[in-house]
Amino acid sequence: MKILHVLDHSVPLHSGYSFRTLAILNQQRARGWKTYHLTSAKQGPRLDWQELSHGLVFMRSPYVAWLMNIPLLEQLTTVITLKWALSRAVRQVKPDVIHAHSSALNGLAAWWQAKMSGLPLVYEVRAFWEDAAVDHGTAVEHGWRYQLTKALETFVLKRADAVTTICQGLKDDMQQRGIAAEKITLIPNAVDIDKFTPLTEPDSVLLQELGLEGKKVLGFLGSFYGYEGLNLLIDALTEPALQDDDICVLLVGGGPQLANLQQQVERLGLNKRVQFIGRVSHDQVARYYSLVDILVYPRLGMRLTETVTPLKPLEAMAQSKLVVASDVGGHRELIRDGENGFLFQQGSVTDLAQTLAKVLAQQAHWPAIWQQGIDYVRNERNWSVSVANYQKVYQLGGLSGQPLDQGAC
Repeated sequence: MKILHVLDHSVPLHSGYSFRTLAILNQQRARGWKTYHLTSAKQGPRLDWQELSHGLVFMRSPYVAWLMNIPLLEQLTTVITLKWALSRAVRQVKPDVIHAHSSALNGLAAWWQAKMSGLPLVYEVRAFWEDAAVDHGTAVEHGWRYQLTKALETFVLKRADAVTTICQGLKDDMQQRGIAAEKITLIPNAVDIDKFTPLTEPDSVLLQELGLEGKKVLGFLGSFYGYEGLNLLIDALTEPALQDDDICVLLVGGGPQLANLQQQVERLGLNKRVQFIGRVSHDQVARYYSLVDILVYPRLGMRLTETVTPLKPLEAMAQSKLVVASDVGGHRELIRDGENGFLFQQGSVTDLAQTLAKVLAQQAHWPAIWQQGIDYVRNERNWSVSVANYQKVYQLGGLSGQPLDQGAC
């Protein structure tokens, strides 16, 4: 069987979306499946129809720069150029199934092409993009743009032959839209456990460079979006439970909230206890992870965080790191409080501070938590386990005319 994946964007762009895609494609190929890959105009300007990245060939949609900066025309252009590229890709690779991944713009173009070609369509939802747009400030919850995007998402969901999604929260939402439970398959976010090394000892050189010897380090590595709630982590340092000057925060990354967070630190007089590192190259990330005693994910409660599971806590567990996270729905699907991590009441600075203080005081219990985190990732959240679930998806409803095993691929 030949699977044509339709994507918003891919490597070499760096994002959680592109890294999930890369993991899926590599695991599908490891199972002997033939995969082909096409990105939308959201990838940006292209040099050629095809591009080699990370050992995979990606076909690229046309990019019309001046149209990609005009609201509504940007979305329309994305669909039309992707449909054109899909027609070319289908003629070139002759796939057995089209597998479109979020956003709904990709799903719409793929449905259009699948209908014309008589091919089955699998649609994968990684998040409801109308909810992400609310946090990014490009849409208002329940405003006209929000409602239009939601309606388009539902349109594609109802017309796809099979649907996959990353977590139970998104599946529940789909069922509320009238999508049958048996049509939806969970392909959970996961990590490749073999690519991570336990980091229970800090990088001594970097520790000295940053002046963190003898410190208890709380940290976050990732993008600084508003929904991540990093302002709560900074505020927590002012709580009585965390007044110890030896407790500090390491923030690695960047994003829309960087300036606000820096101003907050300045206003609270926490410059000596909070360090902003900026973005670091991929090969340096593990060094910074090694310095952190507790990875903190204080996500705020909203539709996006209640329905979507993040990857970062799993990556932390895979490296033998303690995780403290807010009890939003996406975190509750990953973290078993007191077993493989710890949860605190979302939005509560006081509860966050008290939870962190409690964990810091129980250092003798850390090895047991580390081990349970690694076991959870290895047994339940490993990419090889997650991607195996596509087997039944591609066979669902007769999507394949032949068994989906290595001999048939």
